[in-house]
Amino acid sequence: MTIAKVVEVNSSSKKSFEDAIQTGITKVTETVKNVQGAWVNEQKVIIKDNKIIEYRVNLKISFLVE
Repeated sequence: MTIAKVVEVNSSSKKSFEDAIQTGITKVTETVKNVQGAWVNEQKVIIKDNKIIEYRVNLKISFLVE
């Protein structure tokens, strides 16, 4: 039987949503083994002076429990 857990993380980037996603996954995989997938639960941008200055994502990252 396989058991999976899900952790929820928030991540941000000045570059793009893709970079924010990669940053979040990279940080989680520093301490969590067997990461199998991720869902982008929410995306948000921060705007200042009519320009996007930050991209934010809420991720649900799944991993197998040993």
